[in-house]
Amino acid sequence: MDWDARYAEPGYAFGEDANDFLVEHACLIPKGRVLCLAEGEGRNAVFLAKQGYTVTAVDASSVGLEKARQLAQKNNVEIETIQADLADFEIEAESWQGIVSIFCHLPPGLRQHVHAGVITGLAKGGVMLLEAYTPRQIDFATGGPSNPERCMTLEHLHEEFSQLEWLHGVEKEREVIEGKYHFGLAAVVQVVTCKC
Repeated sequence: MDWDARYAEPGYAFGEDANDFLVEHACLIPKGRVLCLAEGEGRNAVFLAKQGYTVTAVDASSVGLEKARQLAQKNNVEIETIQADLADFEIEAESWQGIVSIFCHLPPGLRQHVHAGVITGLAKGGVMLLEAYTPRQIDFATGGPSNPERCMTLEHLHEEFSQLEWLHGVEKEREVIEGKYHFGLAAVVQVVTCKC
């Protein structure tokens, strides 16, 4: 996927509003620093900044991050942006009250590497919040990766986050209405864990 090209299209590819699951569960994240992985055009980072968090958005696309900064300015909040490939990005150890991963679909080996970094990166009491498509999403064709290996299952996530305390974990079908690229009934996995 050429994310620079996608984010260069007019408007916001996934809308300007935050992900519904994040909106519902953000209150579980202790106040402080939050890292948003593969944040793209900034909708979730801006929402969290409006709730009083100190937010850092990391993404490989400079085009997406420029639009994230514009969205933050439009909403009168500040976010930090870091352009980096997650394969090379080192999550600062024990430094984050929250780490958010919304539809961040990576090859399995890289995903496991990043998720290990999430465990290390969370401060004590910190919360990780994740929503992703499951392999069943390929049949729905309402958004997400075309390769099922990049999708996630609750079983895999239980293994990858076994060191954290699980507050919420479910696979479900739900309507995802986020811009023109996430639109319709979808098969998702939702997880909230804590480094308690």
